[in-house]
Amino acid sequence: MNAAEQVKNFELASKIAAVVNLFKLQFPDARADLKPWVNDPNTQELVDPDSIDIGFHFPGWSRSLQSRSILVQIRFHEDPLDGSRRAIGVESAGYNHQGQQWRFSTVENWRFVGATEPVVEVQDKLKTFCQQTFELFNG
Repeated sequence: MNAAEQVKNFELASKIAAVVNLFKLQFPDARADLKPWVNDPNTQELVDPDSIDIGFHFPGWSRSLQSRSILVQIRFHEDPLDGSRRAIGVESAGYNHQGQQWRFSTVENWRFVGATEPVVEVQDKLKTFCQQTFELFNG
């Protein structure tokens, strides 16, 4: 779900802002988009209400990123017994004018898959960002 629509309190707003800052520490040229999903019925059917989704756009196509935009989805699970909410995964995907080029999931052994993949240095930066995101929400 769009990050802007998930803000329910000051604490969550602060954490979303911190996620943006963590990403920008790794990728200073990125511009955050807190509403990456279009508000139409077809798109809304695909949106996960238990995620915070943020788009990051770059000034041009990046050879090292193999993309122009990255969608980050932080997935959550609420424990039905105690009501606690934890981040259980971070998924990201890189896009250019031809569509999705790669994807990465912390749920799937922290591996990149796709037609093209970012260079190893960029992969390491994305992994660092994901680890910091887990620490932010679950620490």
